[in-house]
Amino acid sequence: MRPFHDYQPPPNHGLRLLYEDEHLLVVNKPAGLLSVPGNSPQKKDCMVSRLQAEFLEALIVHRLDMSTSGILLFARNKTMHSAMSQLFAAREISKTYIAVVDGLVEKDSGEINAPLMVDWLNRPKQKVDVEGKPSCTHYQVIHRDDSNSTTRVKLTPITGRSHQLRVHLMSIGHAILGDEFYASDEAFQKSDRLLLHATALSFVHPLTHQLIHIDCRENF
Repeated sequence: MRPFHDYQPPPNHGLRLLYEDEHLLVVNKPAGLLSVPGNSPQKKDCMVSRLQAEFLEALIVHRLDMSTSGILLFARNKTMHSAMSQLFAAREISKTYIAVVDGLVEKDSGEINAPLMVDWLNRPKQKVDVEGKPSCTHYQVIHRDDSNSTTRVKLTPITGRSHQLRVHLMSIGHAILGDEFYASDEAFQKSDRLLLHATALSFVHPLTHQLIHIDCRENF
């Protein structure tokens, strides 16, 4: 495993709100920023703390890895937090990611079914294991870059395991560029960040019953 470096969150240039109503907030989290505070004073700067500086009532509903950028959802009261958490648990929220991976993915689309569990000797890494939890990811090729031997893919996680997209892509021989945990040295060095971005989120609003679709593809 590559050595960890001191936490250096990106500069705070203000919130990038993607959606706001009296019940929900959706923000674009920058890469390199923790979703929630870490267990040391140096890791207090995170998406929650930045959002709560302007919206004190904000409660995080789900998380993104520190290295992953994109859509992060917050509730503005406990009732909505419970309702949105139930939607996630019931898999009634559709999530889409974009990633750039090492190598040229052969199939235009496919499904990765590989059970996952924590790699206890190398935590926080995860691993494919027959005794792990069922895990499924759909992928679709967006573009193949022959000159750099990379592929841009659209990813739809059916389950929501820790590091699922990162481990699943590594398991088929196409690790995400810049992945400090699972990429080869060559693939890790092809990018100065993890090239994984949460780009779309869709769900039926628990109170208004309207279909909400959030899209965040800029700059990725």
